Amino acid sequence: MGTFTNADGLGLAYHGEADNPLVCLAGGPMQDSTYLAGLPLPDVIRMDLRGTGDSDEASVYGVDHQVADVDALRRHLGLERIRLLGHSAGGTLAVLYATRYPGRVEELVLVAPSPFVVGIDVSDDDRRAVALRRSGEPWYAEAIAGFEEMWAGRPTPEAFAKITPFFHGRWDDAARAVDAHPRHPKAAMEYYKEATFDPAKVREKVRKLDVPTLLVAGELDVSLPPDRAREYADLFPRATLVVQPGAAHFPWVDDPGAFAATVQRMP
Repeated sequence: MGTFTNADGLGLAYHGEADNPLVCLAGGPMQDSTYLAGLPLPDVIRMDLRGTGDSDEASVYGVDHQVADVDALRRHLGLERIRLLGHSAGGTLAVLYATRYPGRVEELVLVAPSPFVVGIDVSDDDRRAVALRRSGEPWYAEAIAGFEEMWAGRPTPEAFAKITPFFHGRWDDAARAVDAHPRHPKAAMEYYKEATFDPAKVREKVRKLDVPTLLVAGELDVSLPPDRAREYADLFPRATLVVQPGAAHFPWVDDPGAFAATVQRMP
């Protein structure tokens, strides 16, 4: 583990070492980066976002306030440019960093990224169409009941717990292990609530982003269904979209070999 200090004097941690690392930003939002430890990729550095893992807690957790933390890590590593991977809500942080500092990003890998940052809406109908494809699964009846509660305007913690299997291509021990990594509810609630970015302005910056970008989506992901993933990828002037068959929100867990081959083929 390495440590560095951000502009606010917070001690932040990272895990891994490489000359030309792929810096990985966790989703959740604000889940410990330990769930990314199984990424089947070489030269990975996992950053512990403020208030997660081995990093100090903070008074502010808005995602756009954390862009400077990523740049502090870049400087600490002595890199002019970084290769950046963002998963889920971590994709929002990666996009905000890339649009603020495009000259400091060598390549951008977005894995099942949240499209909220660019104002793309995933509708209930989008999610329902993907969810219905899982109707043969033994857990389906209980899980779809959770979605029905949410679609009826009752987004309770119990309903969210029921839909968990939909986020995985296979609901097995490996999937359960991913969900077991620590989360930080207070920081998670503030991640978007305290953010000040304008999705329309971010969208316009993305359209001008001259950075090689790979967007990996899961065929079965209810968070970013393939049609919305295509809409997202089409915003980038240099993006490649890969929809991984049989995968959901954690494609490297569902099929590590396919995921690794996709990312390592990136020019």
